[in-house]
Amino acid sequence: MRFVVYGAGAIGGAIGGRLFEHGHDVVLIARGAHYEAMRERGLRLVDADADATLPIPVVDHPSRADLRADDVVVLAMKTQDTQGALHALGETAPPGIAVVCAQNGVENERLALRHFAHVYAMCVMCPATHLEPGVVQASSTPITGLLDLGRYPQGLDERAGAIASALERSTFESVPRADIMRWKYTKLLMNLGNAAEALCGHVEGVGEIVRRARSEGAAVLEAAGIDAASREEDRARRGDRLQVKSIAGAMRGGGSSWQSLQRGTGTIEVDYLNGEIVLLGRTFGVDTPVNATLQRCANDAARRHAAPGSMTPEELLALV
Repeated sequence: MRFVVYGAGAIGGAIGGRLFEHGHDVVLIARGAHYEAMRERGLRLVDADADATLPIPVVDHPSRADLRADDVVVLAMKTQDTQGALHALGETAPPGIAVVCAQNGVENERLALRHFAHVYAMCVMCPATHLEPGVVQASSTPITGLLDLGRYPQGLDERAGAIASALERSTFESVPRADIMRWKYTKLLMNLGNAAEALCGHVEGVGEIVRRARSEGAAVLEAAGIDAASREEDRARRGDRLQVKSIAGAMRGGGSSWQSLQRGTGTIEVDYLNGEIVLLGRTFGVDTPVNATLQRCANDAARRHAAPGSMTPEELLALV
């Protein structure tokens, strides 16, 4: 079984790098300066205890990955890039290929299922950072992340077990779950704070915004009749397994949305996090003013190439 990691940024680089380190067959797909850096020098995977440069094969398009029917393609790009990635993948991928959505939100699996029959959802809890071409930092050791997965929309099969087993041998914990989307909806509620972190940074007052955003999210899921793993289930799963440590004397700056603003990418995945709650709220008649404000402000900040922490919590709440 070969792993083709499509979108080798923070999460994709951490997954692909750890699998490669532990003897698995891996190919990375990346673009731009990140692709060029890895093509020339390899992937530099850094954690609190080690700094390794890994000679992982890397290509800049799926058509150059020589895709095979028994490959496992791990999608790890932001959701706003998934549709284009799936179209590129569909040009050359065999129809029986497995597609694993190692992404935030709950939209990627629906998009993938339009193109491929064997789609797997993965609930990603993996503190990793990608700010520099060719470099990925994995902040948690010795367990790099929790990567539970199952078939989409539900169920398990032999391939899900094989993927989980490979991850378990590569510094991750991975539990095959027939009800994986319950866990992804719980992760969605957690990710509703990403935009606030990106816009305001880690300052006093952000917690209240995050609390209100998640409260709206929980109300929306209840109105929509969507089942999610309970807070108690989530706490039991996480426990103290992820030990986030400093790297080169510095703690991790922020999550995926914070990193998008820090890198100045011009886009941010907020439409598929807070925007998912806004969509469901409008569909089922639940007001979501905090999530709508976060969606609007985060998109504006990304378009303006604003740095993380460009707003205060007071400024943000005044717009709600």
